[in-house]
This record gives sequence, structure tokens and C-alpha cells, in this order.
Amino acid sequence: MVKAHPKIERERKTLEAMIRIFCRESHGTKGEICNDCAGLLAYAVKRLDKCPFGAKKPTCANCPVHCYRPDMREQIRAVMRHAGPRMIWRHPVLAARHLIEGRRKAPSPSSPGGRDANKT
Repeated sequence: MVKAHPKIERERKTLEAMIRIFCRESHGTKGEICNDCAGLLAYAVKRLDKCPFGAKKPTCANCPVHCYRPDMREQIRAVMRHAGPRMIWRHPVLAARHLIEGRRKAPSPSSPGGRDANKT
């Protein structure tokens, strides 16, 4: 297995932390996450691994490419609405990095991964 870029790994950790918070508080789980949330996490990680922007990936809210199916997109939005404010207290470093990344400008959809950056 190829090791992912540190930014992608941080996004994966942030996703998992948010889904764990949501599952614990919405579904009453302790420790492990429920099957529905595990499925959402697996789907989100798969989408993250296939992101056309790679290491230049913006936060999903700022991304010009919507790679989630509409039903999964609504589920992840619900998770983020619930867990986002709680991340500041439970995972302050991940929350701060996510907020900083969210302020960065997204790359244009014509240049995923910055491949067209050298063309003039």
C-alpha cells in the first residue's frame, strides 16, 4: 500500500474523528462506531483516496468537484454540522488545521493536482 500525502492522512483522521463524535452522540455507541457510520466512513475514505486534486485537495465544502453521491453527501453534511463545533474541544489541532485549510482557495477544476499549473 502506498503511503498517502500527510495532508490526505490528516483529512482521513479528521473525517474519522467527526464520524466517531457523531456516532457516539447520535447513536449512543461507545468505542466502536455503528455499521451505518462505518459504511459512511469507508465511503468517505474511498472518495478521499480517489480525489483528483491529491495533495492540493481543498476542503470538501470548497471543492469545485462533488464526488459524493447525493445521499452520502447529505449524511456527511449532517455529521459535519453536528461534529464540527464539538471538534474544537475534542480534537483542537485537527479542528484548527481544518479551519485553516477551509480558508484556502480551491484549485481550478481544470488542473486537478496542479498538473496544468506549468502551462501558460
